[in-house]
Amino acid sequence: MADVRLSIAGRAYDVHCADGQEDRLRQLADVIDAKARTVQGGTEVRQLLFAALMLADETQEARGKVEKAAPQADSLRAAVALAESREAAARDELRAAQAREREALAEARAATERAAAALAELEMLRQGAPVVPAPPSGRHDRALMQIAERIETLATKVEQIP
Repeated sequence: MADVRLSIAGRAYDVHCADGQEDRLRQLADVIDAKARTVQGGTEVRQLLFAALMLADETQEARGKVEKAAPQADSLRAAVALAESREAAARDELRAAQAREREALAEARAATERAAAALAELEMLRQGAPVVPAPPSGRHDRALMQIAERIETLATKVEQIP
């Protein structure tokens, strides 16, 4: 236990408190002293009574403000939670869109390579060189085979034109 000397309304008081609480106790005493000094005239007891009443009034007002602010704080917390949820959903959607874009880009590159190979094969056919088509790969094998057959048919027709 620690001993603290406080001065309130011009009078010294010796008070015991827990170790480490001395500064906090002095701060509280300063608040009470400031309130007691605002009361003009009367005895020390009267000054302390009115100081206590004013502090109790301020405490009640503060509690009322806290009670009014609590629903607002709850709605703000809910709004923040909703915003965070929407942000997370937007991030997930963005990642999915990026993955789809990467996949589409890879498919476009593969299609470009296939088209370049088909053009090269067509040019070789025009020049009369025998062409051995590469076996198709990937998920569009059937469609590629049909396209290759059409190209061969067209090449045969082109050769027959005088």
